[in-house]
Amino acid sequence: MERDAQRLGRALVVIVDDRVAQGELEDGTGPLVTELLEEANFIVDGIVVVRADTVEIRNALNTAVIGGVDLVITVGATGVSPRDVTPDATAGVLDRPVPGIAEALRTSGLAAGAMDAGISRGLVGISGSTLVVNLAGSRAAVRDGMATLSALVPHVIDQLSGLDEA
Repeated sequence: MERDAQRLGRALVVIVDDRVAQGELEDGTGPLVTELLEEANFIVDGIVVVRADTVEIRNALNTAVIGGVDLVITVGATGVSPRDVTPDATAGVLDRPVPGIAEALRTSGLAAGAMDAGISRGLVGISGSTLVVNLAGSRAAVRDGMATLSALVPHVIDQLSGLDEA
């Protein structure tokens, strides 16, 4: 059985940014991630904006996993500053890490000149049957990260769904 070519799966975007969450700044990366996911044949359930707070991030991730999305992309708060807590929150949700994809995101981001991607502590892993990916917050990191993910995510989702065993 093969996955419908018109639909790779359901996705949710989680923007982690204090200023966007407080209404001080407009979200510039959520629509970009949504557009790139839709181009990759995902149905995007929505964009959730949270503060850089471990509990808020973890709640958003758990809600997505319980809701049955195939992919969660978080954007922002992956660096080394005290407010960059997305990887810490994500670690508490993951059942199994997928470090190779996280390393690929860092390597390709740095090669593309997205410094925040190169120094990102972002994680990638599985929670339940959901793939969770942390991307750095710049538009360059998002564009490069999504390009890097485009070949990997369909394979992971097929494995998680058991469709590649048929």
